Amino acid sequence: MASWSELPGFESDNLNEAWVAWLQSCTRAPADISKTCQDVKRLDGQSVSAQRAWLTQNFQPYRVESLSGATPATGMLTAYYEPIFEASRTLKPGYSVPLYGLPNNFKSRSPWYTREEISKLPAAQAALKGKEIAHIADPVDAMVLHIQGSGRLWVTENNGSRKQIRLAFAGTNDHPYQSIGRWLLDQKLTKDATWPGIKTWIAQNPRRTQELLAQNPRFVFFKEEALNGAEALLGPKGAQGVPLTPGRSIAVDPGSIPYGTPVWLSSQGSQVSLQRLVLAQDTGSAIVGAVRADYFAGSGDAAGETAGRLKQDMKAWVLLPR
Repeated sequence: MASWSELPGFESDNLNEAWVAWLQSCTRAPADISKTCQDVKRLDGQSVSAQRAWLTQNFQPYRVESLSGATPATGMLTAYYEPIFEASRTLKPGYSVPLYGLPNNFKSRSPWYTREEISKLPAAQAALKGKEIAHIADPVDAMVLHIQGSGRLWVTENNGSRKQIRLAFAGTNDHPYQSIGRWLLDQKLTKDATWPGIKTWIAQNPRRTQELLAQNPRFVFFKEEALNGAEALLGPKGAQGVPLTPGRSIAVDPGSIPYGTPVWLSSQGSQVSLQRLVLAQDTGSAIVGAVRADYFAGSGDAAGETAGRLKQDMKAWVLLPR
């Protein structure tokens, strides 16, 4: 148990921003917290002081610690984002990398073809025939979409018109993720494993592109979603089943922090300084343990810059109803 005075920056956070995420979680809330969600809805758009007073009256902060009880209870914060790329509905010069929906006769929870096999085996290609959602220009950008699990595309339609769509996560081939940047470092082929560094290496070694990409056997399939109204302001749906709110949603280990839990996050580092209320609304295969979070930075290049470089210490407090 902790006191509210222990939460760094609690008196200065703009809680109205967090309320956007909290309202989303309330759309999937269990019945036993319906009273809490009624209050959240009532306080939407009210003064930050009113929201803060309600929080301190009705919730108790608890410092998140590892099961080992390690002291200090400091963990690691990373970030993820929703990339945006140009795309074409049809295969054409400059747009040759397909992004696929689920293949024909696909069975989840049963390892399917690896990334390398998908690029080479006729049986895999036959199962994906007609499942192309769109084509983009760069195989590394496709890998970024696969790793982030979702993204946006500016699509040029067959009639020449353009619109923005969302690619949402639909499934994987159930092979484990392996970092291509880590492989380049282990092979001593580069000292810069950031995405710009990886693209530079590929430009210098174009014949080894497929060799590099094959180091990550995991392959992601997508589904297309329209972007209309408020959907365009929010992120993709997280594991809780609600749209993520840029800067106010985190991915957690749900075995440690249940979805929908309000969390006070504190992280100071060279990339970002965060002292704010966030909501646990997503998870990821690399998010393991209690003091571990992945921060949803938003959409586009600026968010991608943050996500690509953020890796710093964090502290967290869950806020539980009294």
